[in-house]
Amino acid sequence: MAIVPSAKEALNRFKMEAANEVGVNLKQGYNGDLTSRQAGSIGGQMVKKMIMAYEQNLSK
Repeated sequence: MAIVPSAKEALNRFKMEAANEVGVNLKQGYNGDLTSRQAGSIGGQMVKKMIMAYEQNLSK
C-alpha cells in the first residue's frame, strides 16, 4: 500500500505535537524505549484532538 508522503509527514507532526502536549519526549525514528503509559497518552491525546476538531466542524 502506497502512503502519501505529505500525509505521512502531517501525521508525524501531529504525533510530535500531541507528545509535546502530554510531556513525552519523542525523538525522530525509533522510540521503543517509551513505556506503554507514555505511548498510550500520546495516542489518547491525538484521539482527543481529532474528536475536538470533528465537533468543531459539526457546529459550522
